[in-house]
Amino acid sequence: MESTDHISYQGMSSDTSESYILKGSIKVIERFFSVPLDYATPNGEKIRVFVRNLVPLDEVKESPGHGEADLPYYVSGGPGFEIHKKGYQTLWLDQRGTGLSTPISISSFAGKTDEEIARYLKHFRADNIVRDCEVVRKALLSGKEDGEARKWTIMGQSFGGFCATTYLSFYSEGLKEVFLTGGLPPLIDHPDPAYRRLFNRVAKRNVVYYEKYPRDVQRVRKILSHLDGNHVELPNGGQLTPSRWLQLGFDFGMHGGIDRVHQLVLRAATDLETSGSLSYGLLDAVQGKQAFDTNPIYAILHEPIYCQGRAANWSASRILKEFPQFRWEEAKKQAEDTPVYFTGEMIFPDMFDDYINLRPLRGAAELLASDSNWGDLYDISQLARNKVKVNAATYVDFDLAQETAAAIANTEQYITNQNVHNGIRKDAQGIMNTLFDISKRLRD
Repeated sequence: MESTDHISYQGMSSDTSESYILKGSIKVIERFFSVPLDYATPNGEKIRVFVRNLVPLDEVKESPGHGEADLPYYVSGGPGFEIHKKGYQTLWLDQRGTGLSTPISISSFAGKTDEEIARYLKHFRADNIVRDCEVVRKALLSGKEDGEARKWTIMGQSFGGFCATTYLSFYSEGLKEVFLTGGLPPLIDHPDPAYRRLFNRVAKRNVVYYEKYPRDVQRVRKILSHLDGNHVELPNGGQLTPSRWLQLGFDFGMHGGIDRVHQLVLRAATDLETSGSLSYGLLDAVQGKQAFDTNPIYAILHEPIYCQGRAANWSASRILKEFPQFRWEEAKKQAEDTPVYFTGEMIFPDMFDDYINLRPLRGAAELLASDSNWGDLYDISQLARNKVKVNAATYVDFDLAQETAAAIANTEQYITNQNVHNGIRKDAQGIMNTLFDISKRLRD
């Protein structure tokens, strides 16, 4: 990865900022930073990155002789309250293309060719997110005399762990410490190994689902048969197909997700029993559970975030063929008591037909899926020499996580099977307290 050290940071400092007090004790500073779309051409097109800075004023009061700027920075992807109590101020980054940062949306690509859209989107992976972080860090901290004060602590949840590991690979000099929650990424150059493990993990969640709700075997088959034989349009103009219905299994990775999916299945089956069609309320509820229309960047780059010098080639769609229990086309040929498995956190090419706001991006998505010209995301040799403390809560994809933990020097883990993908939301205080204890590196 090319370093940003040669880039002039003039014009990349905070463009605008404003502040206010939240609940009497938290000062909020909202900041926008101008950064290059492509760091290889720093004087070219610019985009904006938004950062919300939260300063716990009570912690400032308890530190005589120190002002707001003296609190260490914690770039957060998790619970702020627990972190503030540890004496940090927090920065909440809207990664490029998301939130209040320059957005990725259909309207922003009006008049663009598929090739132009694809070229633009290639700049929105972890490598450039980390470069953006370095722009912000240097703008906020480069004036500190103490070298340690020019570093900050970061936290990565899920994809945040991909970004944190890229950060450790290429810009570890800017890091004081790293906290990861369900975020040790597989150090692979292609998504196939990750998806193969994911299908096996989601299959186990389906077994749990159907053991808890055995009557849903028939209900799900009835719903899929109805969708297979009818054109069912969603309120925003998208189409509810068998494949899209099975994508509701995305929620299986969240606490309570199995029960939420059951409620939708029961509601849809009841609609079909009473009226022979799916109600507007049910269709609106399904649409609300699937956020790809409002977050197209997630669908387009979900597979390329793994790629280094190789093309994804619609990895999930290819691996799906190895798991017929997830495929309605196979299941409908089987006995009526055969369960059809819901899919999980996966992207399929037919989504660019079924989701109305993904349709204009189908051509660009095809180009990116076949593109093998992806740069490095990790430096394995640097990770093996890592000096920055890494504290990781591991409860997702255990096998790959252990391979990664072994590859990153100075990593300690809190391993538990009591959480799923969004475990940090369920037990933020418990997980963070454990990680801060691990950070002390004390031994009995």
